[in-house]
Amino acid sequence: MPAITRSSRVATDGPLSLGPASRLLGVDPDTLRRWADEGRIEAFTTAGGHRRFHRATVERILEARRHDATLRLATLGATTDRLSRAYRRGYSHGAAAGEVRDAIPSGDRDSFRDSGRRLVAALLEHLDAQDDSAREHAEHAAIAATDELTGQLVASGIGPAEAVSLFVASRRPFLAELGAIARRRSLDPDRLTAIYDSSSMLLDRLLIRLVSSYPAAVPPPSVPIHAVEPRGGPVRRPA
Repeated sequence: MPAITRSSRVATDGPLSLGPASRLLGVDPDTLRRWADEGRIEAFTTAGGHRRFHRATVERILEARRHDATLRLATLGATTDRLSRAYRRGYSHGAAAGEVRDAIPSGDRDSFRDSGRRLVAALLEHLDAQDDSAREHAEHAAIAATDELTGQLVASGIGPAEAVSLFVASRRPFLAELGAIARRRSLDPDRLTAIYDSSSMLLDRLLIRLVSSYPAAVPPPSVPIHAVEPRGGPVRRPA
């Protein structure tokens, strides 16, 4: 075994220049330079004007990133109640979404909210899933909740364009609330990006599900839903 010399220890333990530090962190040099300028990572400048990073600082960030990857969103404050409120804000504001919400009979709104809560809970389970099996199970639950919401909208006489408007309006505050929670907890940028991407892709798939299963013609609320031929498969009337 070769002896560890003073020069090799310096090479191993010494400060890192921009290139090696950015490669260890998995970001491009411009991003790391911006982080240093914003004070998100400690850096210093040599007498020659070169930016350097302490190896221990980089390793702490890597360790924090590994820790963040195991944190469940619920432990960060992303509870079903909190995100359901954010989801509802989407269809409580804005003319088009508000009109759609108001078109739902008041006696059916509790059922509509319950389906929305189940959808939010499934979205959180999907984001927190530790393996493919759990992720698939959560997505099936999200699809079931979307089917329930679709059936409720159809039964209320809501047309497909209005239903899409409501769905799109609801997703914005949901994603914004997730991002706000992550930023308040100083979540690693990679984890924040992964959360946003995963949420957006699942919500896109659910929107496609809603559109593809909506009937070609929507009856008024008094007409039984089974009397209308659905497009892309039957839409279940909520119990």
